[in-house]
Amino acid sequence: MKRSRLTTLAAAVAASLATLAAVVQLGAANPQAKLAEDVRRATAAYHDVALAEKAGYGAFLGCVNGPQEGAMGVHYVNGDYVNDDVLDPQKPEALMYELKDGKLRLLGVEYIIFAEKWHAKNPKAAPTLGGQVMHYTGSPNRYGIPAFYALHVWAWRPNPSGVFADWNTKVSCDDFTGIAMKP
Repeated sequence: MKRSRLTTLAAAVAASLATLAAVVQLGAANPQAKLAEDVRRATAAYHDVALAEKAGYGAFLGCVNGPQEGAMGVHYVNGDYVNDDVLDPQKPEALMYELKDGKLRLLGVEYIIFAEKWHAKNPKAAPTLGGQVMHYTGSPNRYGIPAFYALHVWAWRPNPSGVFADWNTKVSCDDFTGIAMKP
């Protein structure tokens, strides 16, 4: 009887390890999962907003609410990255935070490239990152900036609409009282 249990346990462990290996392999083959993981690695230090500021990120606008439901949160933008015309998963142009209980919490990132600069080098195609086509926002727009392409990656806060959706119904601007609020 003991041998039978041991054999069953060994088979269960082997099946679990095979399933885990398949999930790891699938994640490695899935560029969307890889991009989200790259974002987590690249931005882990920026849970501390002071470190984000030292890295060149600064508050931009206020808390961005969605046109229907949800929000993007408070953006901290790195102007050098916005103006370098490079889409680098390790250097997101913006970090997104939510102010809750007096503390800024990192939600994810936004990659941004100005449309005019992109199309000067790539006249026929929209930019992509991690296998995702970036979303176009024309000008004039509510942000007061030139037409641009953007891709959100909700690496730190789950989004019911998907990892790359613009708006997150789990994010709110209700506690936001102004840019001067610091963690």
